[in-house]
Amino acid sequence: MTFTIRSTRADDWREVKALRIEMLADTPNAFGETLAQALGNSESEWRTRAARGENPAGAQLVAIADDGRWIGTMGAYVTARSEALLVGVYVTPAYRGIESGVTDALLSAVEEWCRPRFVTLTLHVHEQNPRARAAYERRGFEYTGQRMPYVLDSAEFELAMVKRL
Repeated sequence: MTFTIRSTRADDWREVKALRIEMLADTPNAFGETLAQALGNSESEWRTRAARGENPAGAQLVAIADDGRWIGTMGAYVTARSEALLVGVYVTPAYRGIESGVTDALLSAVEEWCRPRFVTLTLHVHEQNPRARAAYERRGFEYTGQRMPYVLDSAEFELAMVKRL
């Protein structure tokens, strides 16, 4: 399995939309948006999201298989507290796992973007997503002890994890 990693562009809006719909259908509690909300977005919104990869104040990356299929995505942006936050992490099921290298390649690219600016990278993971938590731990993230209400259901929580770069 070979693939390339690159930043998204505004013209990628159709692919960004398709991958986001796949993400939300696959793991509905991993993102701060519902499938119904995403399906209601306009073309303009999808173009804005796709253009995030062209913004120097953040990173929006995609993994593309040699056949052109989008197989993963990951991004980072600077929070109001001037911290780097990892967001939108997804790898399509057929490319998950250490063997494919997609998650590691995407994370390495995000970390490369972060390193000149930050000493840590933070993420929030749903407490009921043990697969993701284990994947982050394998890649050096540690639970900070901080829990915050999940944006789509305040009875559920997200856990803050951090990695030193």
